[in-house]
Amino acid sequence: MSLTFEIEHRAEWAIKQVNMNMDEAGKARKFDLSVLDELRRDAYESSKIYKEKTKAFHDKQIVRRMFEVGHSVWLFNSRLKLFAGKLRSKWNGPYVVTKVTPYGAIEIKDLKGGEPFLVNGQ
Repeated sequence: MSLTFEIEHRAEWAIKQVNMNMDEAGKARKFDLSVLDELRRDAYESSKIYKEKTKAFHDKQIVRRMFEVGHSVWLFNSRLKLFAGKLRSKWNGPYVVTKVTPYGAIEIKDLKGGEPFLVNGQ
């Protein structure tokens, strides 16, 4: 019993020493929360502006190519590594466009014959 009373007494003494005013502490807490909320909003806006600028830059770098059925094209082999035959050409072909889809994919077929296959129009 005396131990809990002693702990209680020490807690009251510590509160008196700190001289805490709960109203001021509550106001300070609300102010800190509003500052954090404002920082979060600013960060969100900055992030949004950055993403818009990055997207505009990326879209500006894309070259639109128009393919039509019957065009002769060359296929770029992006999987060819630097040292796997460094004098070997990265372009294969020629191929003939057999079908164009509305979202940029094209179907090509080898001139020598074979099955047609889809590739990215970029």
